[in-house]
Amino acid sequence: MISAVHMPAIEAGPSDAPDAAEWDDLFARARAPHPHYARHVVAAHQRAGLAPEALRFVTIRRAGRLEAALPYGIARDVSALGGRVARPFLSPFVTATAPLVADGPARDAVLDALVAGLAAASGGRAWRWPLLPLDGPAGAGLVAAMDRAGWRRATVAAFARPVLDRRASHDAFLEGHPHKGRLKDLRRRAKRLGEAGAVTFATATAGPDLDQAVAAFLALERVGWKGAAGTAMACRPEHAAFARALFGQKEGPAQGPVGARADILALDGRPVAISLALVGGGVATLLKTAYDEDQRACAPGLLLEAEIVRACHDDAFADRLDSATLAGSALEGLYRERETVAEIIAIPPGRDALSLERRVALARFEHRARDEARRRLGR
Repeated sequence: MISAVHMPAIEAGPSDAPDAAEWDDLFARARAPHPHYARHVVAAHQRAGLAPEALRFVTIRRAGRLEAALPYGIARDVSALGGRVARPFLSPFVTATAPLVADGPARDAVLDALVAGLAAASGGRAWRWPLLPLDGPAGAGLVAAMDRAGWRRATVAAFARPVLDRRASHDAFLEGHPHKGRLKDLRRRAKRLGEAGAVTFATATAGPDLDQAVAAFLALERVGWKGAAGTAMACRPEHAAFARALFGQKEGPAQGPVGARADILALDGRPVAISLALVGGGVATLLKTAYDEDQRACAPGLLLEAEIVRACHDDAFADRLDSATLAGSALEGLYRERETVAEIIAIPPGRDALSLERRVALARFEHRARDEARRRLGR
C-alpha cells in the first residue's frame, strides 16, 4: 500500500480482489455505479475463463472501509509501440469502465488517492482507458482528479450513448418526444406483428423462468446473423458459460446488490425478441438483445425495447436505462438522453518515453485498421 498525500486516513494501491462483503458494500454506496465491476459480474467472468482468477485491483480504503475499486491489467499495446500500458479490466461484455467510487463528502479526496494508486499500479506507465463514461460522476471525477495531479491526457475517440431517465409516467416520456416519426413507425410495426398472432410481453428475474429465458436467448441469437458469423454467445463455450454464470441462479454466485432481468416479446408464445439486463444502483444496463430475423420487417427488437421503456415507467424497476451500445445504435431514435463515452490515454507525471500525441495517433490508427477490417469482412 502507498499512503495518499491528500488525507492520511486514506490508503491506495494495487491489491487482490476485495472481500465479498466490502465489495458489495462499496457498490451499494457508489453513486450511479455500472454493474460490470460488481462482485458477481467479475466472478462470472472468472468462472467462464474470461478474466484471470488472480485479477488485480487498485483499491482505496479510508479508516479501514473500502471507498473505491478498479480491476485492471498491464499488457503490451500498440499505443506504446508494443510496450506495456495499464488498462481497466475489459471483456466483450463490459460496456463501461469507470471505477466504483463511494459517494460522500470525502469523494474528491478518494478520487485523488485513486489516481495516485493508478500511477503506482502501472509503475508510472500510461493508462489506455476505453469506454469511460465522461458524464457520470465516477468518470468525470476521475479525469478531474487526473488533472489535479498533473497527468497528461487526451481523447482517442468518443461517442454519444443513448440513455433514458425515467419520467413520472410513460405519457410524460412520450410528451414532446423529439422523434415522433420513430414512435409512429413502431406503432405501425407493432400492429403488423399483432396481425400475425397474439403478442405478449413478459419479464423473468429469478429461478427457472430466468434460466429458460437465458437458454431461449442463446438459441435465438445463434440462429441469426451472429450465429452465421460465429459471434453469437452460444458459438463460443466460454461466452455461453458466462451467460449462465451471470444470469443462472444455480451456477452463478450470490448476486449481491446487482440483479438480473430478462424481457421477452413473444408471438403466439414463441419468443421473437429477448433482452438480458443487469439492474443495480438504480440503473438497468441492457447487455444483450436477440431477435427473430424472420420477423425483421416488424422490428421485434425495437418493439421489445419500447415495451421495456413502458415497463420502466409503469413498474419503476430502474431510474435509468443504459443502452450499453456503441455508436450508431437504433435506440438513438427511442431514448431521449445521451451520455458521452470516450477512450482516453492518460500519463502520470514524469514519464515521457513516448509523447502523448504519438500514443493517441497510434491508437487512432489501430481504430481505423479495425474499422477497415470490419468493413471488408462485412462486404
